[in-house]
Amino acid sequence: MEEMIRKALAGVAGMDYAEARVHRGRGTSVSYVGKELETIGQSTALGGCVRVLVNGAWGFCSFNDVADMPRFVRMARDQARLIGGGSARLAPAAPQSGHFAAAPQEDPAKVSLAEKEALCRRYNDILRAASPKIQTSSARYMDSAGSVIFVNSEGAAIEQEVAFCGVSLSAIAMEGSNVQTGRYGVGDLRGFQICRHLEGQCEEAARQAVDLLAAKPVEAGKYTVLCDPHLTGVFVHEAFGHLSEADFIYEHDRLKEMMKLGRRFGVEQLSIVDDATMPSEAGSYRFDSEGVPSRKTYLLREGRLTGRLHSRETAALMGEAPTGNARAISYGHEPIVRMSNTYMEPRDCPFERMLAETPDGLYAKGFLGGQTDMEMFSFSSEEAFRVRNGKLAERVRDVVLTGNVFYTLEHIDAIGNDLKMYGGLGGCGKGGQSPLRVADGGPHIRIRDVVIGGQ
Repeated sequence: MEEMIRKALAGVAGMDYAEARVHRGRGTSVSYVGKELETIGQSTALGGCVRVLVNGAWGFCSFNDVADMPRFVRMARDQARLIGGGSARLAPAAPQSGHFAAAPQEDPAKVSLAEKEALCRRYNDILRAASPKIQTSSARYMDSAGSVIFVNSEGAAIEQEVAFCGVSLSAIAMEGSNVQTGRYGVGDLRGFQICRHLEGQCEEAARQAVDLLAAKPVEAGKYTVLCDPHLTGVFVHEAFGHLSEADFIYEHDRLKEMMKLGRRFGVEQLSIVDDATMPSEAGSYRFDSEGVPSRKTYLLREGRLTGRLHSRETAALMGEAPTGNARAISYGHEPIVRMSNTYMEPRDCPFERMLAETPDGLYAKGFLGGQTDMEMFSFSSEEAFRVRNGKLAERVRDVVLTGNVFYTLEHIDAIGNDLKMYGGLGGCGKGGQSPLRVADGGPHIRIRDVVIGGQ
């Protein structure tokens, strides 16, 4: 296949640069909703795409007929010629080659569809039977496996395999008009074993939903907030990570001013990282969709802005080095700048001490939903507790954290020692490409003066 792609690219004249990706894949999906088996099936896919640069303009073509690739290379070249006179150029990247196999501990492809269905059914039964207040439930399993071959006109020839799987569980409890949700999810590259033995997590998700029925809405105001590692990760990804994607920065003059390298954003203990080289996390990979090796990139280091995420094109436009963050969710899409595994580095404060040194505040856990608009954010936690005299007190609900990301980073005054990473089936969305495999995480943190919406 690599030789066929190489010949197709070499056989078309008049291109400044050309690259092709061929994707082979298979997947499984099983989902129960309430009493019903809603989805069960397996699928396969084979297709490719070509991207061509001519005189600063891109041409792109995706296809399923891999054997007719030379025709699609010509089509992409002709598109670029018609556009003409663009500003696109590529930062240099040494061409890479090799075959890189997936290495799950337990290969999901070797587990039968019947076993995957039975697993989902068992989890769904546990969720539904946990309490009479549980009105409905959901148990979903998904896996995807395959390979991507990347070849470009500079001499790169890479084949990398992937094997992803995960489970998503949720329980919805109801009492009159009061409706609450508890959930749990896992998904990464470790193997099918991560989907086994989640009976306890089913029971915990159902308990959370039922317990939230009795919780009182939080009183609106400013609080000192302790965030669990899950909420820390979501904050890092949504509120800061997207601001660090170079295509977003380049397109916004105001953001260019805000995100100047060297600017201080927080205490010296604060560091935020994007790292696709982490073993087996949901956002891990060896090479991005432009054939650039993955790497660890410090976005914030010791409180100062030190880096951002790049494709080869954004790196050239901004005079910086590629970071291996050009990613496409399928052969039907061009690569754009995306995160991988994004997290806040841990420090040395145990959660127990952080809690004991907080006389009054909130402890917020998990992520229910939210939105961002430039540097402004609004996030809802899954569950929360009041903190009184250094101890967890009553449960509260409807906790919505809002604010400015830069102000919030400056008001982090304690960073925990308990880094945890979270993947899952949801993924990240941007530019019409969703869901993209990513992970985020961090330790417990404490933030002063957080605006909390509520009653």
